[in-house]
Amino acid sequence: MRAVRLESTESTPVFADIPPPIPRQGEITVDVAACGLNFADLLMVKGQYQERPALPATLGMELAGTIRAIGPNVTGFAVGQRVAAFTGLGGLAEVALCPADRCIALPDAMSMTDAAGFLVAYGTSHLALGHRARLKQNETLVVLGAAGGVGLTAVEIGAQMGARVIAVARGAQKLQVAKDAGAAICLDSDTTDLRTTLKELGGVDVVYDAIGEPMASEALRALRPEGRFLAIGFAGGKVPQFPANILLVKNLTVMGLYWGGYLNFAPNALADSLRELFDWYAQGRIKPHVSHVVPFEQVFDGFELLRTRKSTGKVVISIGGSA
Repeated sequence: MRAVRLESTESTPVFADIPPPIPRQGEITVDVAACGLNFADLLMVKGQYQERPALPATLGMELAGTIRAIGPNVTGFAVGQRVAAFTGLGGLAEVALCPADRCIALPDAMSMTDAAGFLVAYGTSHLALGHRARLKQNETLVVLGAAGGVGLTAVEIGAQMGARVIAVARGAQKLQVAKDAGAAICLDSDTTDLRTTLKELGGVDVVYDAIGEPMASEALRALRPEGRFLAIGFAGGKVPQFPANILLVKNLTVMGLYWGGYLNFAPNALADSLRELFDWYAQGRIKPHVSHVVPFEQVFDGFELLRTRKSTGKVVISIGGSA
C-alpha cells in the first residue's frame, strides 16, 4: 500500500510502498477514505512536537474510513462499518492500523470528509472551553487564530455555549469565516492594537490561544479579574511567558490543553466530550469548515497550505473511496 512516511526529521516526508498492517489484539484496520491534517503534523516533521515517534513512521493523526479487518478481543465493531479514529500516526495511508478504543462509529449523515477533520479540532475546543475553562453563558471569549483548524471550532463552540465571541485573525476573508461561525466581533490581527481594543470592548473572561506571541501577552493583559487563559498551541512559533505578578494581581489562571493526553489519564472526559459533539453535529448545531480537500497524490500541497496559512478551518486529504 502507499503511505506518507517520515524517515528522519532531517528530511522531508515521502511516498513509500509498505505492507498493509495486520490487526492484533485490541486493534482494527481501516481502509482510509480521508485524513485530516493538523499543525501538529508540521511540528512532527521537524521533530518539534511534544510526542516524538520512533522513525520511520507514517504521518497522519486523524482519519475516517471503513473497517477492513478486526483483531482478537474487539467488540462493538463490524467489518465494513464507517468509523473515525484518532491514531496520532498512520492516517496518511491507504490502510491504517487503529486501536479499537480510539475509534468511533460515524452517524449516517456525516461525510468522511467531515469526519476526518472532526475529532482533533472540535475535541480540543470543546474540552478546553467546557472542561478546563468552564466557559459560562454571556462571558466574553477571545479566540486568537480564529480561522485556523482549532480556532474556528472554538469560535463555533463558544457561540453555542452562549458566550460573546471575539475572533482575532488575519485579513478580511478569514474574519468573514469566523463571523459565519458565530463570532460577534472580528478583529484583524494585522491592524489592531489588541490589548487596547479588547480593554475598550470591556475586557475578556477567557483567552483561547493557538498562536502564542506576540498576541498572547496582549490578550493576557486584557483579561478581567479571575480570567482564564487557555494555552492551546504556538502556531506563531514563539511560546509565551506569563509574568507571575500579573497573574497574582488580577487573580488569573493559565491552563494548558493537550487533547491527546486525555487518552492516557482521563479517557472518559474525552469520550463524554466527543459524544456531546456528535450529538451537536446530528442536531445541526455545528458544521465542520473544510477549506481544501486535497487528493492523496497532492498531499504535500496540503502541508504547504498549512505552513503558509492559506487555509481556513481544516485541510483534508482524500485517499480512497467516497469522502
